[in-house]
Amino acid sequence: MNTENTLRKDLAKVIVLTLTWLFLIPAATLLFTHHALKTQDDTFFQRVEQRLAADTRLSPERKNELLGFYRAHPLSSACTATGADEQDFHDQVCETFSMHWQFHWAERAAQGALWLGAALLIAAAALGALAFVDRKLRYMSFVAGWRVMTVGSAIEVTLQSALVVWLSFWLTAYFWERYYIKLVGIAGFAAAAAVFYAVYTLFKKTPSNNEIEGELLSPTDAPRLWQRIETLAARVGTAPPDHVVAGIDTNFFVTEAPCTVQGTAIQGRTLFISVPLLRVLDTQEADAVLAHELAHLGGGDTQSSAMLGPKLQQFDQYTWEMRSGGLTIVAHFLLRLYRMVFSFALARDSREREYTADRVAAGLTAPHAIVQSLIKISAYSGYRNDVEQRLFAEDRRHGTSLGIAGFVAEGLRPYAQSEAFITTMRSAGTPHPYDSHPPLTERMRNVGHLVDEQTYGAIVMAEPGSSWVEEMPTANAIEERLWSQYEQQFSEAHERSLAYRYVPSNEEETAVVLRYFPDASFELKDGGHIEVSYRGIHSSADGQPIPWDEVKSLSFNDGNFGNTLVVTHFDKGVLLSRTTKIKLRGLGKQEAGFKEAVSQYWHRHQVMRAQEAAHIGTSDE
Repeated sequence: MNTENTLRKDLAKVIVLTLTWLFLIPAATLLFTHHALKTQDDTFFQRVEQRLAADTRLSPERKNELLGFYRAHPLSSACTATGADEQDFHDQVCETFSMHWQFHWAERAAQGALWLGAALLIAAAALGALAFVDRKLRYMSFVAGWRVMTVGSAIEVTLQSALVVWLSFWLTAYFWERYYIKLVGIAGFAAAAAVFYAVYTLFKKTPSNNEIEGELLSPTDAPRLWQRIETLAARVGTAPPDHVVAGIDTNFFVTEAPCTVQGTAIQGRTLFISVPLLRVLDTQEADAVLAHELAHLGGGDTQSSAMLGPKLQQFDQYTWEMRSGGLTIVAHFLLRLYRMVFSFALARDSREREYTADRVAAGLTAPHAIVQSLIKISAYSGYRNDVEQRLFAEDRRHGTSLGIAGFVAEGLRPYAQSEAFITTMRSAGTPHPYDSHPPLTERMRNVGHLVDEQTYGAIVMAEPGSSWVEEMPTANAIEERLWSQYEQQFSEAHERSLAYRYVPSNEEETAVVLRYFPDASFELKDGGHIEVSYRGIHSSADGQPIPWDEVKSLSFNDGNFGNTLVVTHFDKGVLLSRTTKIKLRGLGKQEAGFKEAVSQYWHRHQVMRAQEAAHIGTSDE
């Protein structure tokens, strides 16, 4: 229920932000143009009335005739006047680039942006609804939606960027009778950057990196396992996989997307098997899992995912990059809204695919086999995750050989007897890299074999009578190589996190911090220099070092006589917070590197203090 509430809140938030960003600028433009033009019309008509009233040469009938004309032809209507008798009126009032000409086209552009925004919302709803019908329509609707949403949002960004530039001049010019070149310049630069970013990102290629961490398992490496896979595939009614990849991740999956394994590119149908999980599953349970994955191949699930996956990836990249392009935020939330609607359709289909694959597996093996495999996989993956989290949270460096597999193997059965085990299993799901899986209890009901949660522990603790690992002569060597690579990466990531977390108190901790945050020196004008370190900033031209603990905020100011770094301190000055200005004259090409170093080292310090505070808070509890 909490998940459903969170989804509803997220959807409501995205809807509100979509409507706000999509319609705010055009609506504001319309309100401004309507107010300005109406005020101009009223002022002009009052002047006409005053002049006609004061004109003694005109008869009352002629005065009424002229008043009727100006009442029927306000200045704001000049640009839309098309009659032959209105040509002079149009030419005099709506001269190209005049105020009324600009307001007329700004109003048209704002109306166009509003209509386009409304059309995109309707398209998002309609195409999203089609995605719920069936898989074929889902793919077609997303291909159409991908083009409509990305191209439409790029046009929307262009229109609204033009409106922002126009407003930056006319708001101040109209209300205060003056304009600010700098404001117009900033708006123009932001608009140009947004339009460029939207169009550039639209045609930007998405990097493809479907790396599978594992090793290819040939039929000669495990002939009986391959034979069993081929037999199960025939019973499912599908062709066997072209490749089998053995790895140490805590899942099984199939894919038809192009992949890379140990630097080798592979095409076709690929089955990933987890060697650690095969050790805890008996052959019947493993057969159930293999049949489940082969059912995905037979049902066309992987083919659909292979076709849709790259487009989803490209759409997601475009969506999130629109968040960081300034005015492109106009498009970001619209794209997110469409993606959320489409994700709901994908999630529903994913659940149905899992239910179908489970039923196929239960029919080919036994209902209890698929259920017990799900319980064991959930327990193993959950416990391994706990072990790795505890190791990562430790404040001491690890060696390259952590023995994670041994920790998990030794601790899994005691864990299955603990009170925390049942609590974790109640919300457990089977990990999978390509789709979301239904809760464990729902999958049990789907195959008609419910297991009481009090027996979960006994299922996990049961030793498999036989396993497919026994038929894999290369299994031990594969695991050894993969665990060695994984633990080396784990240790490196952990050590990097320690470089952020340490408040260095000894030589070893200081060495770790310096390995990732060495003292950096930058040359300044006239032989000066400025140093950035994990301790703080020190400029040879500005006296004492400034420790990071004294820094409240940082900002870079560009000036005609040289750039400066402004450090705002926590303590007060005469009126506001005390500041220190560090001159950066002479940095030249080093400036980008200097700014990056300042940002990274200060960020490290903030993370360090936050970790320290959290640790103290935990200790107090």
